Amino acid sequence: MNSIYDFIVEPVGERYNNSIKVNDTNLILNSKIESFKFINKIAKVISVPLAYKTSIKANDEIIIHHNVFRRYYDIRGKEKNSSKYFKDNLYFCQPDQIYLVKKNNKWVAFNNRCFVKPIVNKSDLKPGKTSALIGILKYGNDSLKALEISPGDVVGFTPNSEWEFIIENELLYCMKSNDIVIKYGSKENKREYNPSWAKSS
Repeated sequence: MNSIYDFIVEPVGERYNNSIKVNDTNLILNSKIESFKFINKIAKVISVPLAYKTSIKANDEIIIHHNVFRRYYDIRGKEKNSSKYFKDNLYFCQPDQIYLVKKNNKWVAFNNRCFVKPIVNKSDLKPGKTSALIGILKYGNDSLKALEISPGDVVGFTPNSEWEFIIENELLYCMKSNDIVIKYGSKENKREYNPSWAKSS
């Protein structure tokens, strides 16, 4: 069972991550299907496209776009699956909806995607817990490597280019390679920011 152009995937766990465990109690964080932040983004690859070769293989775990597993209400208020739904908990996923793939038990960025770790804002003059438009590269790619930008480097990125992900209990920003616009150097004297809710998700 293979699609010509799309990957066929299934969610790892439930489609939504709506609860966290605190001690021995499960707390419900969200009961609405509209909130994209609570949609599961971890998928298992069932089959790969026939039209081209890819480094991703069947049974690989991947991080994908939230709309693949998302449910929504139509204009009549009826709950429906996303347009990516195939059958029996299987979904179609386009290559540009894949951001990370797990290889040898490590996450590797896919295509032109990369992930940046926010850093703590130390300025008393600027609002917010994190420094704006700056972070530490967590997962790079070949394009950034060619520019000598490597994981651990402090980088600057363009406004509104980042999307929040929780990857293995870490808050990370996903963006494209060309959203990285400056390399500041190593992460010396920079403290990574990770909220408590990310660690418990």
